[in-house]
Amino acid sequence: MKNVLIIEDDLEIIHLLEIHLKDLHCDVGSATSGVNGLQKAIELRPDLIILDIMLPEMDGIEVCQKIRANNIKSPIIMLTAKSEEIDKVLGLEVGADDYLTKPFSVREFIARVKAIFRRQKMTEKSGTNIASHKILQFENLSIDIEMRKVMLSGQKVELSPKEFELLVLLSSNAGKSYDRTKLLNLIWGYDFKGYEHTVNSHINRLRSKIEPDMGNPTFILTTWGVGYKFNEEL
Repeated sequence: MKNVLIIEDDLEIIHLLEIHLKDLHCDVGSATSGVNGLQKAIELRPDLIILDIMLPEMDGIEVCQKIRANNIKSPIIMLTAKSEEIDKVLGLEVGADDYLTKPFSVREFIARVKAIFRRQKMTEKSGTNIASHKILQFENLSIDIEMRKVMLSGQKVELSPKEFELLVLLSSNAGKSYDRTKLLNLIWGYDFKGYEHTVNSHINRLRSKIEPDMGNPTFILTTWGVGYKFNEEL
């Protein structure tokens, strides 16, 4: 049974989402303010967080930032009543995995939730299918795929779920260039056409954590006119 936390100040929406999440055999908790929602996220570390952007006490963007700062890797679907591009992009850039703009259809909501659960299951399955403990080593950078742990010069590097997935994808296919649209589809699971710069933000944050010199990257290289690749010469 999956544990889901809904952080939303509209009780009718909470009730509606609870009904359909329970149909998916989820155990559902809720919070109606940003502060309370953050507390519950830290305490429960749920399998999925549904997070509204417009919240009392602390908005959803700040809640998302603090959730990731506390090294909580739970997938986050952000809800917003606004249609402005900036809200969607900002949500993805601070660590959300997906977003839905209100009003949204229940069918679309269920499809997004199922997609996240499928990706979780695939990740778990790939981990159990690893015959030996697979660790990728590139000079002083060590990537433990099964344990989802990254070490740099013997020090643990804290990555968000998307940063880790980007690093694993690129490093597992060293030398192969990926354009931004392809990375969006592979990592986020949806065609976020027009949001390719979200990839740039995640790559920049990832580089800031693993690269000794941001201006002259060692691990993640820019393929001019295409996108990014992992250095195949390491």
